[in-house]
Amino acid sequence: MKVLMVLTSHDQMGDTGHKTGFWLEEFTAPYYVFKDAGADITIASPKGGQPPVDPNSETDDALTETTRRFQEDAHAREALASTKKLADVDMNDYDALFYPGGHGPLWDLVNDDKSIALIRTAYEQDKVIGAVCHAPAVFKNVEIKPGQNIVGGRKVTGFSNSEEEAVGLSGVVPFLLEDMLKENTATYSKGDDWAPHIVVDGKLITGQNPASSEGAAKAVVQTLQEG
Repeated sequence: MKVLMVLTSHDQMGDTGHKTGFWLEEFTAPYYVFKDAGADITIASPKGGQPPVDPNSETDDALTETTRRFQEDAHAREALASTKKLADVDMNDYDALFYPGGHGPLWDLVNDDKSIALIRTAYEQDKVIGAVCHAPAVFKNVEIKPGQNIVGGRKVTGFSNSEEEAVGLSGVVPFLLEDMLKENTATYSKGDDWAPHIVVDGKLITGQNPASSEGAAKAVVQTLQEG
């Protein structure tokens, strides 16, 4: 199993002056699910190198078993510090594509031509595509044929409007993820705020929030193993 994990390179929360990036647990939980399943993992980002971590995901109350494991894992920290540039990866080399969330992807990956091309190629090659929390934003501009978005008619989830409201960022983000998915004719569902909710539609796998990151990654592994 070869898995390509794609992280944001964007570190600013709109024009608020606050930092953002990727959400640490949404990277570490899937990373260790993939690693413990024996997968070969490549990490990439638009700019390459060390991607920005959302500082809110490094506070004591946001830490989890996998984030602590990561802090003690020199190999994983080195892999994260030296991500490949998106321009230098080829979807032909991987079996699955996985996007951890955080608010950063709403600004950069959503409009990144290389990311859009990777997703489209993965879809055309019938490979597994996973995204958790805010990361389903990366599907916004992925057309699989003229006028049809990749999520059109598909069952998906992602960070809900009520969760965005709860963190006070509804007026800051460039768009509300739940609304965008519905506008692209996806069949959107959600569980309770902050509770795990994973949706599997064929080889498209989405998780609603940080609590869903491990389950979404496990669904990716299971789908890969089932072929």
